[in-house]
Amino acid sequence: MKIKHQLAIFNALSRLLLILVLWLMLPVLVEKVVYNHINKSLFEKKQKFIEHLDKEEINDFIVRNDASETYASFSTLHSEFLLLSRVPLRSKVNQTFFITEPRIIEEERNDYRILQYYFRYENTNYLLEIGNSLSEINDLTFIIRFFIIIVLIIIVVITFLADTFYIEYLLKPFYKIIDTKIRHVNEPEAFDHTPIKTHSRDFQELDTVLNQMMDRISELFKKEKQFIANVSHELLTPIALLKNKFENLLQNESLNDVAVDKIVSSLGTLDLLKKVIANLLLISKIENNQYEAKESIDLDAIITNLVTDLQDRIEDKELSFQKNLEHHFSFTGNKTLMHILFYNLIVNAIKYNKPCGTIEIKDGFLNGNYFLTVSDSGIGLNVKQQQNIFKRFTRVSSDLEGQGLGLAIVESIAQFHQITIEIRSEINVGTTFLLVFPNEQKLN
Repeated sequence: MKIKHQLAIFNALSRLLLILVLWLMLPVLVEKVVYNHINKSLFEKKQKFIEHLDKEEINDFIVRNDASETYASFSTLHSEFLLLSRVPLRSKVNQTFFITEPRIIEEERNDYRILQYYFRYENTNYLLEIGNSLSEINDLTFIIRFFIIIVLIIIVVITFLADTFYIEYLLKPFYKIIDTKIRHVNEPEAFDHTPIKTHSRDFQELDTVLNQMMDRISELFKKEKQFIANVSHELLTPIALLKNKFENLLQNESLNDVAVDKIVSSLGTLDLLKKVIANLLLISKIENNQYEAKESIDLDAIITNLVTDLQDRIEDKELSFQKNLEHHFSFTGNKTLMHILFYNLIVNAIKYNKPCGTIEIKDGFLNGNYFLTVSDSGIGLNVKQQQNIFKRFTRVSSDLEGQGLGLAIVESIAQFHQITIEIRSEINVGTTFLLVFPNEQKLN
């Protein structure tokens, strides 16, 4: 996910969290404000009632002297009520309380905010209760909450879109730096040093540092290429001279058999050294991107040619070779390197196979990506060998010829072409190399 989307989502989640907090706090806030207003109104009504209280209003209580009797007054819609009742003499007086509780008035139950006032009148204690219905308040609170939620959701959507476009504008230089510079970090010769236009000092600094870094990398690449060229000349040339001298010595008829054997052994050592140097130079050139990848490569054709070239080795070991390629896959890369890659894989499959064993090459699609496998029925590899198999100078068996560089070259070529390579192996069962090609490769 891109940074701009992450930032926009983060801001949206922050606002949603704010909505949740407001949603939880709103009832408390509304209750406090509304209750304060109702309490004030009830207190004023209590004051007016007490001020106009006289003997006639509570005459029924005085005449009957019945503490169970209650004087009551209700509004038409039961939105308000007033109750006056006698209480025992020992009860508290001149105290006011506010409570919220349900009341059943004329068989109708409602929640009320109630003022309770205890007072004494002509040696008699009374309780005055003035209530205000909360049903309308609850309805109003729900409407307010619903309205606020709708407004906040609209605000979140609008600000999310605004953030997305604004962040897109802010990060535009950053993505341009990625597209024009960071993506070409492995191609120092083609690196674009043109400054990126931006009003952000951070991005300007990033662009400057990248240019400086690439200048340094470019210089190191040049030095390494020069080193590789020097190695090619300084090492391979003396080896060629020594080999030529040894071959000339073999023409001398005065040499005995022991001397001839030593010379032949020396020539073998020189050949081995030459191969090791050539392979190391090949890996170095691949890793330094000294090969072009602009050729159209037909995998089926490469494998068919290799099988033809290696037919003698396959027949010597009486191996069964099966090429089951169902898709005609081609892509852009370096044909020579891909030839080396499959040559090393097939030679390994032959070398470490059992007599009368099998080698199978097949292809298909895995999660939308084209893949190709090279399998053998050979000696297999244990877990530790599988972990180290692509390291340089790692050999599966010391009994067989090789320098331990073949699979290191395979891995370098695969990385050069952005091919994922995996190994699956079991002792005495066989080994399978899985090559998964990137999505941008096209099927003919």
